[in-house]
Amino acid sequence: MAVKETISRGIFKAIRGLVKLFYPRTEIQGLENLPQEPSLIVGNHSQMNGPIICELYFPGKCRTWCAGQMMHLKEVPEYAFQDFWSQKPKYTRWFYKCLSYVIAPLSVCIFNHAKTIGVYRDARIISTFKNTIRHLCDGCHVIIFPEHDAPHNHIVNDFQDKFIDCAKLYYKRTGKALNFVPVYIAPNLHTAFLGEPTPFHPEAPIEEERTRLCRYLMDQITAMALAQPRHKVVPYRNIPRKQYPYNIPTEVTTDHETPCC
Repeated sequence: MAVKETISRGIFKAIRGLVKLFYPRTEIQGLENLPQEPSLIVGNHSQMNGPIICELYFPGKCRTWCAGQMMHLKEVPEYAFQDFWSQKPKYTRWFYKCLSYVIAPLSVCIFNHAKTIGVYRDARIISTFKNTIRHLCDGCHVIIFPEHDAPHNHIVNDFQDKFIDCAKLYYKRTGKALNFVPVYIAPNLHTAFLGEPTPFHPEAPIEEERTRLCRYLMDQITAMALAQPRHKVVPYRNIPRKQYPYNIPTEVTTDHETPCC
């Protein structure tokens, strides 16, 4: 078992090194907005760009929520096909179904050795929250991409809101109000932008906090995107690149503005 683990870790380090070699260098702007205390950093998924950028370029101690199914060999194929490729043209789906089995061993290797916390939608969700609180108490920032397949605007999809409960559990454990920090991932600008944090209000009903915090985070991510030069936004859905939206639609650009891409 120890030999297998050593080999697996070596493969992961090799893959990570290759990804870092070929993936564009990404700048993290707004680090002054990152609290000294542990926080939840919440952003747009930007397909695989968000997790890659966080693994490679976020400073300090960080852990990223990832789909727990990608950490288990038997669960990878079904999840990978449904989440990544189910919207591909019908005549290509046979290929992606085969590919979902091919990538399974690599997925298990990568997601079990990367700086991740497995997220589940069944009884195992308890382990997700326990591990999150443990890492927060150990001084880590935890990065979450809570979008799901329901449009909010052309920048970001609606957020699933149960991740807010981490703040309630952290407050019960430590007596401290956790900060939520918005981040806009912009692969086409080779930059991730950190926005102003907002604290959890432990005295408020959790349902209200879920709504308030999700709205704040989505609004801030949208505002940061709109404040940047015109560029294509990498959406949550795995759609053809030619369908990617611009942060600033063509019809609202002025004569003196020059599209950056």
